[in-house]
Order: sequence, then structure tokens, then C-alpha cells
Amino acid sequence: MNLETKITIYKFTPQVFTLTHTSSIVGYTFPTLHKGTRWFVDFFAFDPAKNEMRRKRYYINSALSVAAKKRRAAEIIEVLTKQLSQGWNPWIVVDESRGFVPLEDCLNRYLDYVDRMERKKTRQSYSSHIKILRDYIGTLVTPTKFAYQFDASFCNDFLDWIYLDRGSSPRTRNNYRAWLFGLAEFMIARKYISVNPVEHIKVMPEHDKFRKDLSADMLKKMSVYLAENDKLFLLACMMQYYTLIRPTELSYLKVGDISLRNQTVFVSKDFSKNHKDAEVGLNRAIIKLMIDLNIFNYPSDFYLFGRSLKPNKERGNADQFNKRWQKMRKVLKWDNCYQFYSLKDSGIRDLANAQGVVVARDQARHSDISTTNKYIQKHGVQKSTLDFDGNIVYD
Repeated sequence: MNLETKITIYKFTPQVFTLTHTSSIVGYTFPTLHKGTRWFVDFFAFDPAKNEMRRKRYYINSALSVAAKKRRAAEIIEVLTKQLSQGWNPWIVVDESRGFVPLEDCLNRYLDYVDRMERKKTRQSYSSHIKILRDYIGTLVTPTKFAYQFDASFCNDFLDWIYLDRGSSPRTRNNYRAWLFGLAEFMIARKYISVNPVEHIKVMPEHDKFRKDLSADMLKKMSVYLAENDKLFLLACMMQYYTLIRPTELSYLKVGDISLRNQTVFVSKDFSKNHKDAEVGLNRAIIKLMIDLNIFNYPSDFYLFGRSLKPNKERGNADQFNKRWQKMRKVLKWDNCYQFYSLKDSGIRDLANAQGVVVARDQARHSDISTTNKYIQKHGVQKSTLDFDGNIVYD
């Protein structure tokens, strides 16, 4: 609702206010674009500390083209109007006059700072972290654009993406948290933000791995339940278990990436974790389910897992896999340690048992067999078979 208060009304020219009378009015004016030597957006808001309306300006980068300036101004006006209508007041909260600096500009400035660091390993590590952060922003349906959006929600979601979607360990997630804290301090020092959004994000315990793989009985129980109640999500689970394609990569797959003739799925370097093109083998159960779901009746440029997990022209966020998993897990009464990414753990374990660690390495697209061995050592090899039928069934 609008911020309403008993205030003094002023008549004003662009530079001068004159007192007239008092009344109960909305305590702000709508943001307006001003063009000239320097373009800026301004508005007036009531400052209760000074008992007067004060002008607030947000300058637009002079180096931008006229079209870019207009777009930037429109974005700023949209955000300011929404914030003001919800009760925000620039004079009551801490001043964030540089909050509308593009986040990409902040990251570029940070990289300039990183390039001056003495240790080569530190430079490489921090530069890599920035790249991963940009990859995450690229996965968002509505990408983060401005510095002020670098808040607690953004940082929490990024760390969840590191841990859940990328399947990283608690230690890796905590390392990213520590780095993110430093990045926030850098932004505070340069007035891009006013508080550190990472400060209250807790460090994750680094003892035994929280995520556990699924037993054969659990996989069969899951497949029976989903075959009856949610075949679209069953397909996502089978893709995770049999193809070992990461959740974010799954969200980018298109119908045309599936080859019935070759029985493979193409993973493009444009969105793969290792930035390499790859063809991953399919399983006959996956192909049968795809045919039953009429997947191949959709246009080839449709995302395989669009919104609501249906083939769609619009890409669905990778987080929808976790949300659908949590809903199913509640019905099956499983503990939180069983996660959507547990399907990949289980798939590597079962494929290595059935056809050997080299096959599992290639299917998982691991750069080194030692990575695959880590899965096997943690989850155990108990049996082997001549053919990998797996434990997710679809008849």
C-alpha cells in the first residue's frame, strides 16, 4: 500500500520549494526521466527527519547509446515505482544510491581487483567463481540485473544451486559461501550495497555426506508411484538415473536433442558443466516412456522439460525438479537425505556394478576415472550383471 502521512505540501520548481499548506497525501512523486547533458531519473519522497520532501536522483551511464539509456531508465522507473508503492522510502532506509549499477559492471570491477592479486592460484579460483556465478544468473528465468538485487535471497539460491543442482559437497558449498561473503564486502566498500547478505547464511556441517543414494527397493517403489501419478516427473527421474545428466543440463535439453535412431541424447557445450559437446546413451525404458508421452510429437525446438515439466517453447527452471521431488518424497515418507540428485549417485553406482567403472565414467562425462571412483567408494559395489537394466522400471 502507498506510504501515507501527515506532511507539509510544497509547490516547487526543479530547484526551489515553497510552503503552501498541510494535508494527508501520498508521501512521494512518481519517478521521471530527465534528458540532457546527463540523463537521470528522479522523484521526491518525504523525509520525516527533516519534515520535507526531498529529491532523489539515479544517474544513467553517459557512455550508453540513446536506446540503451531509454531501456535503463525504463527499468529503473519500473523498479522504483513498485518499491515506492509498497512503502519503501529512500530516506528511512540506508541510502543505496549506487544500487542501480548493473551487477555485471560490479563483477567486472571485481575481476579487475582480482587480477591485481599476487597469488596465481587465488586469481584463478576467484575468476572461476565469478564464471560459475554468471552461469547461475544465466539459468534464471528473470536474470538478476542490478547491484541492489544481490541480496540474501539471491545468495541463498545461488548456494543451493551449487550444492543441489551441481551436486557439490558441503565443503565446496561452504567455500563458495566464504568467497561470496568477500565479494559482498567488496560491493559494500564501493557503495553498491549497504549490508552483507551472506552474513546470516549458515555454514553447512562438513562431516558425513548428507545426500544418500537410493536402494533398489526405493527406486522400484518410486517408479511404481510415479508411473501411476506423475509420468512427466518419472521421465525426469529416469533421465537423471540412466543418462546421469545434471539437473541444470536437463533443463536446457530440447526435443531435437533426442535421437531415436542412435538412441542418444545430445548435451551441448553451451550449457554442459565441462563446456564440451557430448552424446549420452539412452535406455530402452526411457525411449518407451517418451513414446507413451508423445514427446516426439512436439516441435524439435521445444525444451524437453519446459514449465510444469512438459515440452514447451519456454524453458523451465532447473529448480522445478527439486520441487517435484520434495512433493513425491513427502508422499513416500522418505527422509530429507534422499534428494533428486541421489538418482545420479544411484545411477553411477548401479551402472558401475553392471558394466564397469569405465562405462560409468563415460556416461557421467567425468574427466577422470578418479571422480567416478569416489562415487563407487562412497556408495559401494555389491553386484554385477551382464546388462544394465537398472532399478527404475517402466513396463
